[in-house]
Amino acid sequence: MGYTSYVDLIKELISGKKIISTSMKKEVDRVQAAIEASLSGSCCAIISSGDPGIYAMAGLVFEICKKRSIQVIKPESGLEKEGSICLEVVPGIPAVASGASLLGAPLTHDFACISLSDLLTPWDLIEKRIEHAAIADFVIVLFNPKSKKRAWQLNKAQDIILKYRNDDTPVGLVKNAMRKKQSVLTISLKDLHKADVDMLTTVFIGSSVSEKYLDYMYTPRGYSGKYDIGSVK
Repeated sequence: MGYTSYVDLIKELISGKKIISTSMKKEVDRVQAAIEASLSGSCCAIISSGDPGIYAMAGLVFEICKKRSIQVIKPESGLEKEGSICLEVVPGIPAVASGASLLGAPLTHDFACISLSDLLTPWDLIEKRIEHAAIADFVIVLFNPKSKKRAWQLNKAQDIILKYRNDDTPVGLVKNAMRKKQSVLTISLKDLHKADVDMLTTVFIGSSVSEKYLDYMYTPRGYSGKYDIGSVK
């Protein structure tokens, strides 16, 4: 059970299974259907992209179960009762991790992940989070940076961050990480508004100490301030 585009990614793994796929903005319907299937005794999997607990469906499952007072039991407990569901959250590789690996090591130090989608979160709150992350000098990872109907937020985020970062701060753009049509590009913060970015792009904006080296982007952890890392013993 899942969003149609995500189900299509694993077609070869689910041959012979009953498949329920829906369009975007049908998340609540998918989770409700999965819960009903579980309550009726079926084993059901909700498919997410990346990790189910990061900007994905696991949180909504717990939220709905709490609203409906459905008891959730861990699979290892072996204590499943009538009217309860046994729930396992299976970890995956989120875009923040796969994208970082393709860029080099941009997240070696503290970072903040922020979604620019205002479908479920008010923009004034998103803007506040961007500003405070920039002030605190986090590496900032932007999810859902731009869509066909929502094109202005990334430029606004760029303007906010440029108040606290140099215009040559390295920015990594990873589209379709570990999938077909994957692309990886490193640019400067001042050029972010010119970049080809969409909903499948994850944007990595460096901190004040992040650097570009050859075709890679990395953020020092701080070892050079404590050790002599330039010499060989």
